[in-house]
Amino acid sequence: MAEEAVEEAAEEEMAEEAVEEAAEEEMAEEEMAEEEMAEEMMIDPITISIVMPSATTDLAWSQAIYDALVNVQGMYDEGVVTIEFTEGMFVVTDAAAALRDYADGGADIVIAHGTQFGTSLFELAPDFEDTAFVYGTSRDTGEEEGLTNISAYDAQADEGGYVNGVIAASLSESGIIGVVGPVEAGDAKLYIDGFIAGATATNPDIEVLVAYTGSFGDTALAAEVAQTHIAAGADVLTGSAQQVVGSIGVAAEAGVPWLGTQSDQSPIAEDIVMATQMYDWTDMVLDVIEGQQAGDAGGDVYELTLENGGLKMLLSDNLPDEVKEAAQAAIDGIIAGEIAPLGE
Repeated sequence: MAEEAVEEAAEEEMAEEAVEEAAEEEMAEEEMAEEEMAEEMMIDPITISIVMPSATTDLAWSQAIYDALVNVQGMYDEGVVTIEFTEGMFVVTDAAAALRDYADGGADIVIAHGTQFGTSLFELAPDFEDTAFVYGTSRDTGEEEGLTNISAYDAQADEGGYVNGVIAASLSESGIIGVVGPVEAGDAKLYIDGFIAGATATNPDIEVLVAYTGSFGDTALAAEVAQTHIAAGADVLTGSAQQVVGSIGVAAEAGVPWLGTQSDQSPIAEDIVMATQMYDWTDMVLDVIEGQQAGDAGGDVYELTLENGGLKMLLSDNLPDEVKEAAQAAIDGIIAGEIAPLGE
């Protein structure tokens, strides 16, 4: 009996030692991983300058990328990443002057946040070969012109548009939904085309009212279009660009559900914003920083997709469970390649 007790005690002690050793090994591995991550995150001080057509608080196009820059800045110690920005640059010539000023001032990375700024960037880049220039939405990096320090980004907005279309058709009781578009181009058109595809795939009989204001920032006109859609029977609305603040205000007054894109728009009217396709440029910014510090200043095309996390769907808790399930099925189908929003 005594011998058995001694053996059991010895076995227990060995088991405890094994557990302790395993725990120590796991801790060592975690510490090593943290050290490797810290080394990867170490960068030289860097200045990122950006010119935007609208405000950093527009709850749309400009805020989305500015939030990503602030997010990246927070990943490093204070003073490592410096952000310079100019907002409200609707006039292309003014934006061109601001971009040159930033490059002249020694910015390491200069971002022109708008396709309309591309021509200015192509003219500017040859004068600052060590500066990494980035712009979008576009896929043209100036390779044909012999440029090597420009990268471009492109949001596949039709993906989240499709998901929002599924949600809209699932929520609508009247069978009529409305779209307040800005300019019929770029990611705005992609989003709207995807939205229509998702809605009609969910309900072939759905009527989608689409109107483009011809402006990115005319909130008053966007409000008028929203009112017109509601008067025509639309009981779910969506739209794109910074003008949507006007549309969301109208939707909130009428109690009509809203579906957003680009940036989280729920702070405007949490009760009626049912979902938002959010653009997240964080990974792109990190990659541009890594390339610039390694001496690679451009030539890349970055895509925002649901699969790579550049596009994120924010679904409201106010959505019925069956609608959430339909939305998630659409998200999963797009990521798996089973659903092509534009039928390609």
